[in-house]
Amino acid sequence: MSIAVASRAEEQQPSLPFPVRPPAAPAATALLADARRGIAEARHAAQPAPRFIAAYLAALRAGAAVLAASGRPHRGRARPASVWVLLEAAAPELSEWTAYFAAHSAARAAAQAGNTRRVTAARADELLSQSALFVELARDFVHGRPSGQPSRVRQCDAPPTLGKAPRR
Repeated sequence: MSIAVASRAEEQQPSLPFPVRPPAAPAATALLADARRGIAEARHAAQPAPRFIAAYLAALRAGAAVLAASGRPHRGRARPASVWVLLEAAAPELSEWTAYFAAHSAARAAAQAGNTRRVTAARADELLSQSALFVELARDFVHGRPSGQPSRVRQCDAPPTLGKAPRR
């Protein structure tokens, strides 16, 4: 039996051009795939309510993928919390996104219950657009990107602010 010994020449091999990251958690990868399918479903929905619901659920799955990749924050015996609350604690840099989607939670629940009067075509289209951006952002968050490669979602692509503009 022979034993291979590494030579000093092999120790000086150049490193890869980007940092090696461990593979994403299988649950995170599966949730991202579900989120992408949800975006496709929303794009094909003819009516605003199904488009709104599918877009919201796609963003919800993308948020869950980020949690699966980063590890859910320890909450002990605390009451159950929404993905948006947990995500804000786990990834504070996504707080604008979590506030945006949390603000649409009640409308999504109402639409799923059959009350669709709050869901207009414009609102469904806006949520779909923002959800698609968030899914791509979650993909970058979960899988990372080679160093030097910019994110596919620009920093200025934060969701629109909610509520009224401040008085001057």
